[in-house]
Amino acid sequence: MTVSALISSLSLHVFHLADAERSVTGGYCGDLLSWVMGRAPAGAVWMTIMSNGNVAGVASLSDVACVLLTEGVAPDPDLLSKASEHGVTILGCAAGTYEAAGRVAAAIEGTR
Repeated sequence: MTVSALISSLSLHVFHLADAERSVTGGYCGDLLSWVMGRAPAGAVWMTIMSNGNVAGVASLSDVACVLLTEGVAPDPDLLSKASEHGVTILGCAAGTYEAAGRVAAAIEGTR
C-alpha cells in the first residue's frame, strides 16, 4: 500500500504530502519521541497526538512512511515547516489513536 492509497482508503486529511508513492509497511503508535525514535520501524505509519516541530525530525530519523496525527490534532506551524524541510508527510484524522490504528491495520491487511 502507498501513502496515497492510505489517504484515499481512510479519507485522511493531508497537512503536508512529501511522497505520495512511499510504501506503507505497518504502523506504530507512540507519543514519547525518544521511544518512537528507537522503535518505530521504517515504512510505518506513525500515529501520535504530538504536533510540535520535533515530530518531523524523529519521523525523518526513523524513516517512517508518514505521520498520522490522531484525535483531531492539528500540526503546529513549526511542524509543517520542518516537515517540508525534512520531506515528511503529515496526515490527520478525527479518530482516536486506537481506532486509527485498527483502520490502518485493516487497510494494510486488505492490500496483502
